[in-house]
This record gives sequence, structure tokens and C-alpha cells, in this order.
Amino acid sequence: DGLSNNFKTHPLQLDHPRGSLDSTDYVKATASLQDSKKANSGTPHGACLTLTDHDRIRQFIQEFTFRGLLPHIEKTIRQLNDQLISRKGLSRSLFSATKKWFSGSKVPEKSINELKNTSGLLYPPEAPELQIRKMADLCFLVQHYELAYSCYHTAKKDFLNDQAMLYAAGALEMAAVSAFLQPGAPRPYPAHYMETAIQTYRDICKNMVLAERCVLLSAEILKSQSKYSEAAALLIRLTSEDSDLRSALLLEQAAHCFINMKSPMVRKFAFHMILAGHGFSKAGQKKHALRCYCQAMQVYKGKGWSLAEDHINFTIGRQSFTLCQLDNAVSAFRHILINDSKQSPAQQGAFLREYLYVYKNVTQLSPDGPLPQLPLPYINSSATRVFFGHDRRPAEGEKQAATHVSLDQEYDSESSQQWKELEEQVVSVINKGIIPSNFQPTQFCLNRYSDNSRFPLAVIEEPITVEVSFRNPLKVPLLLTDLSLLWKFQPKDFNAKHDGETKELGTCNDMIGTEAIAEFLINSEETKVARLKLFPHQTGELHILGVVYNLGTVQGAVTLDGIDPSIGLQTGKFVSNGLSVRGRQDLEIQGPRLNNTKEEKTSIKYGPDRRLDPIITEEMPLLEVFFINFPTGLLCGEIRKAYVEFVNVSRCPLTALKVVSKHPEFFTFGGNTAVLTPLSPSASENCSAYKTVVTDPTSVHTALLSSASSVDFGVGTGGQPEVIHVPLPDAVLLPGASVQLPMWLRGPDEEGVHEINFLFYYESIKRHSKM
Repeated sequence: DGLSNNFKTHPLQLDHPRGSLDSTDYVKATASLQDSKKANSGTPHGACLTLTDHDRIRQFIQEFTFRGLLPHIEKTIRQLNDQLISRKGLSRSLFSATKKWFSGSKVPEKSINELKNTSGLLYPPEAPELQIRKMADLCFLVQHYELAYSCYHTAKKDFLNDQAMLYAAGALEMAAVSAFLQPGAPRPYPAHYMETAIQTYRDICKNMVLAERCVLLSAEILKSQSKYSEAAALLIRLTSEDSDLRSALLLEQAAHCFINMKSPMVRKFAFHMILAGHGFSKAGQKKHALRCYCQAMQVYKGKGWSLAEDHINFTIGRQSFTLCQLDNAVSAFRHILINDSKQSPAQQGAFLREYLYVYKNVTQLSPDGPLPQLPLPYINSSATRVFFGHDRRPAEGEKQAATHVSLDQEYDSESSQQWKELEEQVVSVINKGIIPSNFQPTQFCLNRYSDNSRFPLAVIEEPITVEVSFRNPLKVPLLLTDLSLLWKFQPKDFNAKHDGETKELGTCNDMIGTEAIAEFLINSEETKVARLKLFPHQTGELHILGVVYNLGTVQGAVTLDGIDPSIGLQTGKFVSNGLSVRGRQDLEIQGPRLNNTKEEKTSIKYGPDRRLDPIITEEMPLLEVFFINFPTGLLCGEIRKAYVEFVNVSRCPLTALKVVSKHPEFFTFGGNTAVLTPLSPSASENCSAYKTVVTDPTSVHTALLSSASSVDFGVGTGGQPEVIHVPLPDAVLLPGASVQLPMWLRGPDEEGVHEINFLFYYESIKRHSKM
């Protein structure tokens, strides 16, 4: 009595016990049974069987098979054979003899199309035809395939004589399978039996399920014989428009036949995979459709069939979006846009809108996540240029601004080398003939040709302008809004030991001011540059990572000719279609290839490019130079006077102003003989370096004397440049102050056009740790 009743939890027990139960007991029994099923759902059946139980079960199955099942089947086959001989032997022989006597010749078999539809014909269970079929099935079960084939063949003839086409097709199908399974293959596989059965099922019986089963069975038999071409043709023949799912299944199997051939037909595989994916999509099987398109994409990818790739990627994107696989959808649409598309503008616009819609759904799922990488527009990172400092003021009236490096100038390697030599000369003179080991030539504009191996220096409160080159590969315009630079900054006091906390992604404008372009339109297939500025307010290490913007499209084609790309376009000038996503693109610049050591020559290694990683230093002076009344032409040996204005536009005083030139004989700031020279360009003698004097008081002879002596001009050797001290009042130029000094110019001794470079050098009163 203390044992629990385990029969209630037996897996083969009925849901409710037999007999009369009242409703309360039945509910209790049902509830306890469900609880026990839940408790035992994770327990495998037969876990309590011992090894002895296993042996007994195995022995039972063996004895049941050899003593019971097989003898029963043999007895049944023998009885059926005897019945068939007794029932049909005489009538069959009389019937065949009658046909021979009265017809005189063999009756031609009717084709399948001529037979009438008698698929609804039913035989009684004791009919001899069904007894033959039963005997054939039993022989097939015990793998007696030769006898089974003979019986199926006999039954097939009887069914065709009675025009029972459904029975005849089944007998043909099994006869073909029996012939294939016979050991030793005494006869070839009768593929025409299968084709006749398929045609009967499809055309006469109108039973596509049986036809499909027959096709799949025959295809597997043909594939096992390496007849992949015949199998593929058989599978394709059954495809039709009435069932997209069946057609898709058969097309997929046909595609696998093409790829498994001895010489794989890869393009046919991909083409039929596309057709299968289309069929699965029409049948609502999105996962199968996506799988087929992805397999076909492996073939078409990178083969130059851009239109096919676009179609496949577009379909993969849509199917992935339907299945909520948003990352795959974004990746597929991204491939459409980054390839050189040959689609029409309207189609490209549709692709772009679809991409923006999908991307917007992705970003809405994780609004606080990192900004996504946008594929458009293209950025030529190597063409990125960085300019340090203010834009120079233009010339006013008689003033002519000294030319300076700017983003509007093209890079000239010879000119750059000349400026570098002049700077090295003046530094050498300042340091008593020695160039310091940590000397770094001043580079205001960094580009792909400049030396970017060192960290550039930028001055606090002076703007850093980054010129980014965008290219729109599409035939539709792109509208970028709220375009700005993305940066990472680590505050650092170079005079102290403690460093500040790193600030990332341009979020802290009190350290680095970021200028944004409200709207930046790139027309179809246009290359356009944008000049973006940063304003450092603190010393430290700045790393410019990339650009961040909203990507959208414009309603209608808008042309922007003659608009300066460096100027932020006015808000509201262009009508957006309302669909835009915010993202980023990184500026990844590859440095120059190293080719110095043997290891570098034998391998591919690239050096660093640090043009986007400036170090922000303390305040330094900034000088602007203007020439006043500078002549455009001189006679050989003629001396003319002009004025030079020096303006300190920074908040630091400057000193030790010097000028270096390769032609020191061309100019001078005067000497002992220049004390009588007016110091203002508004004086009466501002236009000439000569004055008229009377040589003899008693006569009217006069002569011209120069205000500057020849000894004041330098000696031009054509070799080393000469460093000349600029005589500033009090030797210091205070912040915001300006001074005008006279400069005497002497025409070269040789006629022609002469280009003379001046390099002005100055220092800050305060020494900097980084300079």
C-alpha cells in the first residue's frame, strides 16, 4: 500500500481511465496526469530499463521477425501466387487466344494522351489486379526486387488494359524503383517508366502531389547514377505557375544538380537559385527566399555583373528587413550604393530612399548607440588637407598683402623646398651656425605631399581648417546637413605633469569649438570639397577622427554652380524629402610606404601620417606683413623706396624680427645714410629714393643723390641666403600694434623677370616647452 501508483505516469497510458468516473474525479485525474507529464517531460523514455531488459527486447524483436513476420509474409505471397494462378490463368489464356484469332495481329498500344480519364476507377479488394499489386508490395518490402519488378510489370499491363490510369502510374513508378534496386543491376534503370508515370499523374489524373513525389524520387535515382543533367531537366519540366512553392522547391533542386555536375555549371546554378528564391518569395517563404538569394550572390559577387548584383542585394535587403534582420538589410543596401552603379537615376533614388528608411529603423532601435558608418558620399581621405592659422586679410588700397600659404594654392615641391632652406638658414644663424636636432620646419598646410611623420603644432585660439574631398557616385544629388568634424581631445598642460581627462567625439565645445555647415549639397557624380574648422581653447593633444552629418536626398535635381564649398549653405534653401539619417565617416589616411631598410624593401610597410593629430600649444605671436607702394618694375641698378607694415595680430608680443632672402642685394632697411629718410609713406618724398641737391652754389648744375648708400645693400653671391635684422622700434612689437618701416629696393643688374622670396622670422618673448 505504501507504493505509489506509477501506472498513472506511463507514457502509453490513455489520457483518462476507462470506466465510469464522476466529473470531480475526472478533473482531478486529468490535472494530476498533466502535472506528471510536465514533470516527466524532460525524462527520456526507457531510462529505467536494465541491460537484461535490453537483451530481452532485442531477442523478442529477432524472434518476432524470423518466427512470425517473415513466415507470415512468405505464406501470404505463396497464397496470393496460388490464387492468381487459379483465378486468372485460364481466363487470361483464353482471352489472349481470342484476341489472336479475331484480330490477326497485335493490337497497338494507345498513347497516354489517347487514353480516357479513368483515374476514378476503383477495384474491389479481391480483384486479381490488386492481388498482384499486393504481392508485388510484399516482395518489395522483403527486398525481393526481381520478383517485385515482375509483379509490378504484370500489374501495369492489367491496369493499362482496364485503362485504370492511376493504378497503372503507381505500378510503373514502383516497377522503375524495383528495377533500380535490384542487386547487380541485371537491367538498366527504366527512366521512361518514371516519365510515363509523371505524365499520367500530371495530365490525366491531375494529381500534382503524386507527380511531384514521382519526380523527386526519379531525380534522386538519376543523381545517384551521376546523371545530373537528366535530373535537372526532369525537375524543371514539372515547374508551373499554379504552385509557386512547388516550383521553387524543384528549381532549387535543379540548381543543386547543375552545381554537382562533373563540370559544374555555376551560372546555371545561380540563375535557377534566383528563380527559386523568387518563387519562395511569392509563396511567402521569406527565409527560404533569403537563403536562395544569398547562395546565388556568392556566384555573382565581384564578376562585374553590376545590375544582377544590384537586384540580388536589393532583394536580400528587403527580405532581411521583413525578417527583422536589420544588420543584414543595411549591409545589402550598402553594397548597392558603394558599387559603381549603372542603374538609372530613378532607380538609384529608389535604392537610396529604401536604404535611408531601413537605416532609420535600425537607429531607432538603439538611439543611444554609436553612430553608424554611412556609405555615401565617398571620401578621398588621402586628399584631405589641413591648414593651421587664420585666413589672411586681403589687400586694401595701396597695401599689398604678403603672399602666404593657403588652401587655395596648389602644392609646389620646388617652392616648398626653397622655403624650407630659407627657414633652416635663419634658424642656423640664430643658433650660432647649428640647427637644433629637434628642429621641425614650419608647415602651415599639410597634404599628401608634405612630411606628415611628426605631430604638427597648432596654436591655441587659432583655427584648424580641414578640407575634406567628397564625391557623389550616384546620379541623384545628396544633401548633407549639420556637417561637422568628429574629434577626440586630451587636455594636457605641457608645463605640468598631470594630464586631463580625454574628451571624445566633439561633444565638449568649451575645449574645442566646432564649426558646422548647415547644408552641403553634392550634385550627381560631383566631386566637392568642404572646409570644416575647429577652434582649440585649451592646450593638449587633438585627434581628428572623421566627419559626422545627416545624409538625405533632395526633391528634384538642384544645381549649385559657382558656390564656394567652404561657406555653409543657407538653411532652408533646399527642400529635403524628410528622410535622413545621422551617421559618420572616418578619415583613415595611409602613410607613405617605407623603403629605407632591407626589411622594408622586401615587405610592404607604411609609415605614420599624423596630419590629423595636431598638438595644441600655448599662445604664440602671429605676424602679418603688408607692402606699401611696392614697384612692379625697376630699371637695372635703380633704387626705389617702399614701405613695409608689420602687424602683430596675436595677443603675445613678438621680438627678434628678421628677414632672410636668397637675394639680399635686392633690398635694405637702410643704414647710417638713411637717417634723413622720411619714416612715413605719406611724406613728400615717399615715391622716390632720390633727392635733388645743388652741387655748386655758383652754378645751376644739379645732381641726384640716393637716400640709401650702396654699402647698405647686401652682397648677392647667389649662394647662401643672408639673414637681415629688421629694426623694430624698441625691438618689440606689442599685441595689436603695427609699425611701418621704409625699405629700399635696388633693381637687379640683369634684365628680366625676377622672383625674390622673403621669409620673415620672429620669436615670442616667452619660451615654450613645445617650440
